[in-house]
Amino acid sequence: MRAVTASASRQWLLYLLMAVLACYLSACQSGMAAVEPQNVPLSGIATPVASASATAASLFAASPTLPPQSSATPSRVQPTVVHTNEDPSPNPTPTSALLEAVQFSVEDWKNWPVIPQVPENARRLYQRGIALGNDPHAFSIIGDCQSLPETFLGVYDTDPELVSSLPSDLQAAIENFAGSFNRQSPTIKGGTTAGAVLWDEWHERKFTCQSNESPLDCELRLHKPSIVLINLGTHYETRNITYLRKILDKLTEQGIVPIMATKADNRELDDRLNLENALLAAEYKIPLWNFYSAVSDLPNHGVGVKKGEEFLGEIYLSDEGLERHRYTALQALTTVWMAVSK
Repeated sequence: MRAVTASASRQWLLYLLMAVLACYLSACQSGMAAVEPQNVPLSGIATPVASASATAASLFAASPTLPPQSSATPSRVQPTVVHTNEDPSPNPTPTSALLEAVQFSVEDWKNWPVIPQVPENARRLYQRGIALGNDPHAFSIIGDCQSLPETFLGVYDTDPELVSSLPSDLQAAIENFAGSFNRQSPTIKGGTTAGAVLWDEWHERKFTCQSNESPLDCELRLHKPSIVLINLGTHYETRNITYLRKILDKLTEQGIVPIMATKADNRELDDRLNLENALLAAEYKIPLWNFYSAVSDLPNHGVGVKKGEEFLGEIYLSDEGLERHRYTALQALTTVWMAVSK
């Protein structure tokens, strides 16, 4: 009996150490909303400017240098991605246009529009998923502390006055996905990384998750989403793209439409994580919500420091950054839903 107890104690000690390490590396702990921006003037919500590259059309010939793809992941044909001369829209609104593939250069991801293009492949995924039993009225989020309902999208389930002030297409999406916005989930937690969402211990046995299933498997079993927003933030996970591919493989195998997202900060100093997300959006022919572009006009790119954690730098969203975060996420969700469900 003492041996069993000692073994269990060591297992939980290991879990606690890994959880603390994950939270530290992610620079995203609970209670992040109390941000003190450095010289960032705050104002009410403003609709961000979506910019698109206006350079001459050209093929993107070479992929950026990234960690090698896992040998366990099936090979795929890299889609043709090109520049377009599409005019930027000062007030991006959802559209149901479907494209065969992402039509922007991966290396030029900073100039991709805020509101995603929706490749035709996303509609095929969605329709197959509905046939497999996915819920057309459910979406899920994979994210860290900046995805918690009270910080992110929960208000669209809890504030009817706000919802009534929104454009009709956004209201329609909110009505369709009612209950998903303010929902607690095993795939939303401070410190979450792409690797953590695949780790059986990360859900801490909450949400009725089973000991032998990952937070992602648990969420898919419980909620059966038709769309999943991948909104992971800052971290130093060296195998990030490998874990993201595992997540995307699982989602697409089940006919779930993933929406990739870029982030506002550049804590890793080389924009590697955002580049990887753009690369995967093109590789899997799925939508990308370019939040980086949504805050490009804000001082400090819409980020500031958190009191007591100044050593982490300017990585937490300011009040206006948070407003744009939730509003453009809703626009992105609406755009994808309108495109794939018709």
